[in-house]
Amino acid sequence: MIKTRLRSARVIKGDAIDPESAAPDTKKTARAAKPEPPDESRPSKPRAVTSKRKSALKPTRAEQPKGPEHVTETIPAGDCKDDAPAEPSSSEPTADAHSPKKKSTASRSRPLKIEYSEGPLHETGDKSPYFAWVPENWKQVLDNVRTMRQETEAPVDTMGCDKCPDHSLPDKVVRYQLLVSLMLSSQTKDEVTHAAVGRLREFALTPESVAAADEKQIEELIYPVSFYKNKAKHLKQTAQVLLEQYDGDIPDSVEGLCKLPGVGPKMAYLAMSCGWGRTVGIGVDTHVHRIANRLGWLPAPTKTPEQTRKGLEAWLP
Repeated sequence: MIKTRLRSARVIKGDAIDPESAAPDTKKTARAAKPEPPDESRPSKPRAVTSKRKSALKPTRAEQPKGPEHVTETIPAGDCKDDAPAEPSSSEPTADAHSPKKKSTASRSRPLKIEYSEGPLHETGDKSPYFAWVPENWKQVLDNVRTMRQETEAPVDTMGCDKCPDHSLPDKVVRYQLLVSLMLSSQTKDEVTHAAVGRLREFALTPESVAAADEKQIEELIYPVSFYKNKAKHLKQTAQVLLEQYDGDIPDSVEGLCKLPGVGPKMAYLAMSCGWGRTVGIGVDTHVHRIANRLGWLPAPTKTPEQTRKGLEAWLP
């Protein structure tokens, strides 16, 4: 009677039992028996594996065998596609849940696109050709500067180096006075330079008069120009060189002008343009140097006016 009740209770719970296994030692026999291998014809249901188990199952790079015999264990999880890792159980926290995410290194290996602006082919002194760099919209910027200058008058318009000489004198004397005004203009305002040349003209601004004058007297006439002591010495030395080598005139080349005491490239190029009417280069002072860099008219920032001059002459017509 008791066995019948136990058997009916198991049937109600849904456990399928064999009638022959109703002996009293059934439980001990079932525990001691080994589990039968699963039927290969019927696929087993995949189980979700946590990250801890996945890390334990995943072999290291050194342990992974190579060759065609290598078989990788595939642990499917739900609706995962292809070889995507199984999602960890929501009830169990993963080991890397709070670990910081590594930044992707894809941007580091991404190739950079470099564009070059083509220009006319030039030949340098060492016969190495290069494509000249040309800034964008430089013509529009230049037109804007010219329009702005038409509405504003600067001191250089009325007191520049070409306004200082007495144009009623012979051309040779006019060129000399032009050179003197350029030598005095270094790091000096146009108003101060124009006034100093005016005092020298009252004294008689010719190579003969300056060469015969006392250096102290020249200092008093050109003061307060910057570095007036050095400029007075250079004026006297230059006047003597012009009388001895050029018959009182100024050299007609940049090389000859730069050999004179106190004359630099900027003065030489302006003297060639205003004195001899030949444009052979660009006269760059500290102002042109600063503005050219600000406008972006150089392929790279320059540190000296001479570097700026070479950079501008490489592309500016």
